[in-house]
Amino acid sequence: MTTSRRAVLLGAVGATAALAACQGETPELTPSPTPSSSPSPSPSPSPSPEPRITWPLNGREVKNEKLLDRPAVAAKVPNLKNENPQWGLLDADIIFCQPNGFAYTRLVPVFHSKYPEAVGPIRSIRPVDVPLLSPMKPLLANTGAADWVLKYFDAHDDYIERMTYLDWRGTDAFSVDQDRLYQLNGQTYYDRAIQAHPKGMAELATRMKKKPSQYLPFAETAEDASTADSKKKATTIAVPYGSAHKYDMSYELADNGMYLRSQPWGEHVLADGKRVTAHSVLIISAEWRMDKIWEGSGAADPVVDIIDAKGSFTYCHSGKRVTGTWKKGAINKRFSFTCKDGSALKVAPGRTFVELPSPSADLQFG
Repeated sequence: MTTSRRAVLLGAVGATAALAACQGETPELTPSPTPSSSPSPSPSPSPSPEPRITWPLNGREVKNEKLLDRPAVAAKVPNLKNENPQWGLLDADIIFCQPNGFAYTRLVPVFHSKYPEAVGPIRSIRPVDVPLLSPMKPLLANTGAADWVLKYFDAHDDYIERMTYLDWRGTDAFSVDQDRLYQLNGQTYYDRAIQAHPKGMAELATRMKKKPSQYLPFAETAEDASTADSKKKATTIAVPYGSAHKYDMSYELADNGMYLRSQPWGEHVLADGKRVTAHSVLIISAEWRMDKIWEGSGAADPVVDIIDAKGSFTYCHSGKRVTGTWKKGAINKRFSFTCKDGSALKVAPGRTFVELPSPSADLQFG
């Protein structure tokens, strides 16, 4: 089509439109197509965070899940001055200090997240070990007990696998530290020399082969612990097991936020020279007595009232403390803790040292 021909046609169209407008008619115009908008891409859903897996006895994050399913291993460790120094305690998730008579205690470290090569020295068990440890279903290294105490343990062996030195000597579960043997009146004594090997115990165990249940009510982080907003100080702690503060277990807060432990005769130092430390100190005040609780036992051992019982507690972390009440039901039930404000206790992840003094003990804090 020539240029002149196109101009004529365009002119005709324009004239027709103008005429229609003058006559009050709106010319029909083909609307321009509405540009279709490109659909906004739907945002990809954020992947759900992997569930945080924590150790049941210290609340810390698990780095090696292959170790998670192994059993808890507890050990009965003596705690008189002449029975020190001990070894292996700093690998424990929880350490219990129990009354063993007036101005006399024994320790029970419990290992799960880390097994030390050896822990010791190992001594005899006590009745309180049954309700104290049963919620974990652990193995328990020991050197025996009075007959009535052994019967008491055996009556509740659904909850604890008792591994006694005389039954397991010569295996990978126990050994003797020859340097700790001593002579008295021409006789050789082993009470400061027997040591347990948690890894060997776990491999030889016949019944308790699974991981323990969570024992303490752990917070997700240390900042979420119940002590976070407390105004009550606990930079120093004194827990008496005798009169006039002559047999105190005590703690002082270090610059790194750990509690440094001391015993009546000085700093609590292990055989390798390392000071015993804890992230938290939990004081469970409970009645105890020397008693015969098995017919015809003929022996007395300390009995701590924590079965179907309740009492007061003080929880210390990072230089602060909260108080409240504890309850415990049947032998295999764990403690529950309610703070004074009615909230459930939240324990900071890490190693917890649990002290079990009498309710009349004059606890002191600074």
